[in-house]
Amino acid sequence: MSEPTDHYFTAEPASPEERRTIEVTLEGRSLELQTAKGVYSPDRLDPGTAVLLGSAPDPSPTGDLLDIGCGWGPISITLALRSPAARVWGVDVNRRSLDLARTNAAAVGALNTTFCEPDEVPGDVRFATIWSNPPIHVGKPALHALLERWLPRLADDGVAHLVVQKHLGSDSLQKWINAQDWGLRCTRRSSAKAFRVLEVRRA
Repeated sequence: MSEPTDHYFTAEPASPEERRTIEVTLEGRSLELQTAKGVYSPDRLDPGTAVLLGSAPDPSPTGDLLDIGCGWGPISITLALRSPAARVWGVDVNRRSLDLARTNAAAVGALNTTFCEPDEVPGDVRFATIWSNPPIHVGKPALHALLERWLPRLADDGVAHLVVQKHLGSDSLQKWINAQDWGLRCTRRSSAKAFRVLEVRRA
């Protein structure tokens, strides 16, 4: 019998957890953080995430900040370290990822973080900053539903930054966002390596 196939967008990964420690640099600090099987990019800081962290402007210093698909926490932790007076929400459907993110944030003192499943975020919260390396591999319908859930919740002066590989549809995603009736405008902020960073704000 073949082993069950795990996806990082599964709520309860079937594989044994087998936590491990990796070394990553966030905000100029060398950090030892925990990852595990069954989560996104368990062996390293994903290159797309690194591009986003290196090219997005500083997040809002206050208010509510959002990391869509937080994984084991590198984006949320960076937001929290850059904006210690803000409240950072890291959302994911993968409960193993959420456990890891909580552990990692506590280990580095990023205590202004809340990691939870999407339905646990209060519906009246609006976000001053959204950063995401969105889960492209869930397929277009699920990806579009994910973005439709969160991007319209930008505050009036809020800004979102999304990193997407060029060959995985960054340009078509930009066009799709602009075709929605959310009152948002998506532009390309920068390109680096094989990635584009898209910027979304109120039109």
